[in-house]
Amino acid sequence: MTLPFDVAPFRSAHPREMRRLIREEKWIYPTSGLCHCHVQANLIVLPKEWAYDFLVFAQRNPKPCPILDVTEPGDGEAKLIAPGSDVRTDIPRYRVWKDGELIDEPTSVAKYWREDLVAFLLGCSFSFEGALLEAGIPIRHIDMNCNVPMYVTNIQNRPAGRLSGPMVVSMRPVKHKQVPKAVLATGRFPAVHGAPVHIGDPAAIGIKNIDKPEFGDPVEIREGETPVFWACGVTPQAVLMKSKPPFAITHAPGHMFIGDPKDVDYAVF
Repeated sequence: MTLPFDVAPFRSAHPREMRRLIREEKWIYPTSGLCHCHVQANLIVLPKEWAYDFLVFAQRNPKPCPILDVTEPGDGEAKLIAPGSDVRTDIPRYRVWKDGELIDEPTSVAKYWREDLVAFLLGCSFSFEGALLEAGIPIRHIDMNCNVPMYVTNIQNRPAGRLSGPMVVSMRPVKHKQVPKAVLATGRFPAVHGAPVHIGDPAAIGIKNIDKPEFGDPVEIREGETPVFWACGVTPQAVLMKSKPPFAITHAPGHMFIGDPKDVDYAVF
């Protein structure tokens, strides 16, 4: 499935300018490939009484939930990674959850905001895609102008308090001979999911049909390519569906928050 958008004119956009366009609903599409070399982040917002449980959950599961920033209760500004931003409006599309059920997918969550809400910004694998491209490894979903495919696996996260559930992974096809290079290139970025969690047979991690991702869009896997799977920041959404907190807000899969720091700021050399 090819979506009706082209990231090429916005690859070099500054994050502040891109957030403005998103806030004005002039960009409502996935964000892979935007603001080249700048960090992108997943979002999960929970009531303050659930925030500690998620903080512990993230600490116990750093591969899918690496924390980049946390807001003060009721405050929409991501002060650490995007001063002047507003997490209520600066993401192209959101998901709103009630008791673990999806109730809305708006382009702004201002009307849902409450003074007891705490926002967590989590590292996103879009942030290491620049390193893959620099290593000569094509990104299929960017080439196809579509969303990255994401799958619910049989890998169980370590529970924390009232939160538990399976890991979600994103997949990128990689030529067989380039797989070691992909592992090394992404392994330098533990703050944005790091090295893959699985390489090869999808069934080994509970994926029944590689052509039917639970989130995002399917992409072509060509002759001579291996599916490579990375931990994904959509994992909290699978956890919400299982743990059923009374209220939550997340980004829509593939529609990320774009921060000011460079990807290289999170690299380990």
